[in-house]
Amino acid sequence: MPPLFDDIALMLNRAKHPFYEHSDADFFIAVRDGRDVGRIAALENRRFNDYHKTKQAQFYLFDCENDQEVADALFEQVFKWARERGLNRLVGPKGFGPLDGYGLLVEGFEHRQMMTMMNYNYDYYPALLESLGFEKEVDFVSCYLSADSFHLPERVHKIAERVQRHGTLRVKRFASKRELVGWSGRIGQAYNKSFVNNWEYYPLTDHEIKFVVDNIMLVADHRLIKVILHGDDVVGFLFAFPDASAALQRAKGRLLPFGLFDLLLEMRRTKWVALNGAGILPEFQGHGGNALLYSEMEKTIREFGFLHADLTQVAESAVNMRHDLENVGGKAYKNHRVYHRAL
Repeated sequence: MPPLFDDIALMLNRAKHPFYEHSDADFFIAVRDGRDVGRIAALENRRFNDYHKTKQAQFYLFDCENDQEVADALFEQVFKWARERGLNRLVGPKGFGPLDGYGLLVEGFEHRQMMTMMNYNYDYYPALLESLGFEKEVDFVSCYLSADSFHLPERVHKIAERVQRHGTLRVKRFASKRELVGWSGRIGQAYNKSFVNNWEYYPLTDHEIKFVVDNIMLVADHRLIKVILHGDDVVGFLFAFPDASAALQRAKGRLLPFGLFDLLLEMRRTKWVALNGAGILPEFQGHGGNALLYSEMEKTIREFGFLHADLTQVAESAVNMRHDLENVGGKAYKNHRVYHRAL
């Protein structure tokens, strides 16, 4: 499923993308006999490095033919680029922000991506990296949930009901897209704080938070976005999106003039939903917040008649969530691997 050209153009735009306000990137194309045969991006996320006290570079947008010589040439440029900046480690694929997705696909090649942020590659890509000395850093596993098999234990629903009845936490649903947009600032702040213990976390700038939330709002169905409140504070969220990947595949990277209409139709008729963003602030985990989140997840699937759900890219380091998903019938069916190599 090709990415949208406008999204990629924005990613490369130093004047408009918030990543470049604190960090840097460069781009390389491999050419043989006048023909483009590969590409790669080299990134230095200074904000991530400052937070984690590391000196790591990232690579992203890696694509090439099944040719080790091409891969070697591309990565040699990235190695040189990183060393010139005093960086001693290379990690990737890892992009310009949390909406870019992580890793090379290593399992699940027979399945279409659920969203443009999820990377897709042919099955020869991991071998190209491993031949260059790259090793596994972390896996991001996507789980398949069938509406028929996704049944939470009754006690989970009872915990969720009890928490709301006592007023400790409550679920906020949105009556309109306009109301949802009005809450976007608070949702963005909670989004940033919820993943503080995750491998990929770094504190997003206010502009980056706005960038992420504005992009989510563009494609959001307000009925499928829910937040968990403690008083008036957003402490958790569930982002669900109708799967429009079939229409995006047909659009071939362009939504105009006809792709947008096809996209809107696909969002109404699809029986698949992407659960791409589920989080609860660490201080509310284990106090009924998780039960409330999973209860709302099941309701979202059933209330809107979805038959299939994809819980997109859960890091293997999120051990509790992985166990929770397996316990309620989730099956791992795609795996994206982030690699690392010392420089």
